[in-house]
Amino acid sequence: MSHESRTLRIAQVAPLYERVPPLLYGGTERVVSHLTEALVARGHDVTLFASADSLTRARLVPGAPRGLRLDDGPRDPVATHMAMLMSAFERAEARFDVIHCHTDYLCLPFTTRTPVPTVVTLHGRLDMPEIHPIYRGFPNVGLVSISQAQRAPVTGVRWAGTVHHGLPRDLYRFQPGRGRHLAFVGRISPEKCPDAAIRIAIRTGIPLKIAAKVDRAD
Repeated sequence: MSHESRTLRIAQVAPLYERVPPLLYGGTERVVSHLTEALVARGHDVTLFASADSLTRARLVPGAPRGLRLDDGPRDPVATHMAMLMSAFERAEARFDVIHCHTDYLCLPFTTRTPVPTVVTLHGRLDMPEIHPIYRGFPNVGLVSISQAQRAPVTGVRWAGTVHHGLPRDLYRFQPGRGRHLAFVGRISPEKCPDAAIRIAIRTGIPLKIAAKVDRAD
């Protein structure tokens, strides 16, 4: 059997803040959903660790009753994620050929408990120096960046590659015309740069519509 046709047992470990795919905002969870469903379509045996209200054709292992951001119950998000990671890595050697985590550095201590290869896609900002020693402390774990600019602040780690965030090719149809307005979709936060979208709208004279989540921290 060629490497291309081999069926892999893959664990996808998503954040628990939103369901997969998200009901509303949730960029990381949307990317995880597209990736998971594409792997299933290619015939792989995929297990998705995510909130119980997630929708997937993969085998779903719930880590919380629903996405934490929309859950009214009192929950410690770190403890909830740690419990899910314990479940994902427990007996991993018997269940998976590879583990793909999307929970940033929270999963790293668990990688020492199994010989199963683990890859971690980092979906957020990496320009905070306090997190760099954590990633350097696990040189055997392959890290995936979503852009070359994102990875620039972190040195001395094992970069497995860069995979830009993407969408299915047929999700939106390209329109060559000018259109009626510009759109900003994301969080209202400094790293998402809604101010840049506003400056572009002013310079071009095109109306701007902003659809954004405002976190308590922002």
